[in-house]
Amino acid sequence: MDQNQSHDQSPHPRPVPPPSPEVAARARERLAGLATPAGALGRVGEVGAWLAAVQGEVPPRPLTDVRLVVFAGDHGVAAHGVSAYPPAVTEAMVRTIVAGRAGVSALAREHGVTVTVLDIAVDADLADLPAEVGARKVRRGSGPIHLTDALTRAEAEQSLALGAEVARELVDDGAEVLMTGDLGIGNTTPAAALVAAVLGLPADEVTGRGTGVDDAGWARKRDVVAQALTRVGGRAADPVELLTALGSADLAATTGFLVEASTAGVPVVLDGLMSVACAVVAEAIAPGASAWWVAGHRSTEPAQAHALKSLGLEPLLDLGMRLGEGSGAVAALPVLRSGIAVLRDVALLSDIMP
Repeated sequence: MDQNQSHDQSPHPRPVPPPSPEVAARARERLAGLATPAGALGRVGEVGAWLAAVQGEVPPRPLTDVRLVVFAGDHGVAAHGVSAYPPAVTEAMVRTIVAGRAGVSALAREHGVTVTVLDIAVDADLADLPAEVGARKVRRGSGPIHLTDALTRAEAEQSLALGAEVARELVDDGAEVLMTGDLGIGNTTPAAALVAAVLGLPADEVTGRGTGVDDAGWARKRDVVAQALTRVGGRAADPVELLTALGSADLAATTGFLVEASTAGVPVVLDGLMSVACAVVAEAIAPGASAWWVAGHRSTEPAQAHALKSLGLEPLLDLGMRLGEGSGAVAALPVLRSGIAVLRDVALLSDIMP
């Protein structure tokens, strides 16, 4: 293990304190005192109380500045039959998000979310796009994880640091809630491998169908994950080594983003498998960080369910979504806003009873 990390993304655990227990208790007290039957608001009330705790005030403030960052990158495993779509789709979808025409673009417009897409490791030249899209590019694509490391350790560290930098910039610019999105053909394979490595699960239990592979494609994907896990062995104990071996630059950047957001005390709405796989690694780097996250939705990928259970997170939505891009996180935003509304605007029983 490298003892001379030059930046904050050290493999040594750095615990993150939770949202204020005192404010959380006051928020739960207010929730219990509303002019509604006890527990009648269910998860809506719970998420409102959680937002009060992370904001540090009761009732919580309305959410007016919500930012989604889509970290885009290609994956070497995509050339090995693990996806129903060719790698060229990654570039096409980055361009579609920039044009505001992707699935997440429509949802974000509807719910007032600002979307940024960043080319971290797309295997294409996107120099014709706005400069900020490619300003932090680490490399083109990543190594096929069953055959070789995805990154060099220096690239993993660079990616962690740039993800943290992106989160810091957004927080400094006034973001009240952050969301993580992903884009990259083949990315459910390294994400599943990361979850398996951290939680000690076999490939069979974490491998899903991603964009919709058939039975033969699923078997190939499972075998790639199993081979990758065998290749990496004990290196998985160090989160930076884990990202080097089994991740990618975009997944490492997402991990750094999650660590920094929780360290800064800003809530994050997680999306599907990629977001939650990175969250498992981020929790290993910064124990307690998960107290600052909420799971937007349950995806159809089995690895996501295992990862959420390990983090103690229950998704707000279960709609059968598997798009990625941050779409499930954005779709969950009205639930967060509803939680705030009830804590702010519902009368207290003590105020209406004689």
